[in-house]
Amino acid sequence: MSGNTLGKFFAVTNFGESHGPAIGCVIDGCPPGMALSEADIQPDLERRRPGTSSFVTQRAEADLVEILSGVYQGTTTGTPICLLIRNTDQRSKDYSDIAQSFRPGHADYTYWRKYGLRDPRGGGRSSARLTAPTVAAGAVAKKWLREQFGTTLRGCMTHIGDIAIGFEGWEHVCRNPFFAPVADVSAIEDHMHALRKSGDSCGARLRVSVQRVPAGLGEPLYDRLDADIAHALMGLNAVKGVEIGDGFASVAHKGSMHGDALLPGGSARFASNHDGGVLGGISNGQDLEVAIALKPTSSILLPRPSINTAGQPVEVITKGRHDPCVGIRATPIAEALLALVVMDHALRDRAQCGSAPWRAQNV
Repeated sequence: MSGNTLGKFFAVTNFGESHGPAIGCVIDGCPPGMALSEADIQPDLERRRPGTSSFVTQRAEADLVEILSGVYQGTTTGTPICLLIRNTDQRSKDYSDIAQSFRPGHADYTYWRKYGLRDPRGGGRSSARLTAPTVAAGAVAKKWLREQFGTTLRGCMTHIGDIAIGFEGWEHVCRNPFFAPVADVSAIEDHMHALRKSGDSCGARLRVSVQRVPAGLGEPLYDRLDADIAHALMGLNAVKGVEIGDGFASVAHKGSMHGDALLPGGSARFASNHDGGVLGGISNGQDLEVAIALKPTSSILLPRPSINTAGQPVEVITKGRHDPCVGIRATPIAEALLALVVMDHALRDRAQCGSAPWRAQNV
């Protein structure tokens, strides 16, 4: 294994490069008998697709998904599902100036030190372009989880740069290009226009919530549900921090306040959700609450000092079409990664515990 596969029972292997002919993934372990077509996957790809507003990269990719295997007459067969997304708008010449130089904040240097070479065209494998297959696979997981348990996932942006967005309602998220849960995004628009004009970039903080999660998902110690969530989300480009529940704010809590008291009257009834739906690495039936922090986009127009492959000092200006904030399009990607982890653990739980009799107890 070389770090290109996520999951054990629902395993997704990602392939391709930013400026290659195509990108995609192979899903192994999807149960048979689920209706599946490109129409089930395309809407999530549309949410992540570049060029959808003036605030993101203007690379004009259609991101049309093709199902190459694993589906017969509109139904999953239980065999590997191959999803393909063709690259149609590469501009590799934009990267000719940095082929022998290392861009600050990018994986150029680390890829070169590891492999002895690198693909400079759009970052190659380290490009955020490779999140499109993840979103496609996540759409498959979302559909299965929804049909099996009624599970739903929704995410939003809570901070962009130094602007705290607040929360007014989930209904606003789909009405603006920032996935912001507020009606008025004019302050965000002004901030992004000024940022793009300056040639600089900013980071973001996102929230993802998963509803109707079955209790009992997760394993002790090393395969804890929250550990696998953090592992998956740290695999998303530019993510530098993951919080489950109250996260780092828990440091200031007292134990008398933080512990989520259980209430009588049925399963998964708690007085609060400071732990974000996970206790001891196992889901407790409450909503999974996850937040991620993304660093500023490293590709900016401002000149910065660096070195080339010979170790000589150079000045780097990153040309091309880039997001001034990678967090703007990251919400559907974070949702997809959470869906992949939850489905993988649901299948693992089914294999180990099956229809365990204690699950029927209304406690």
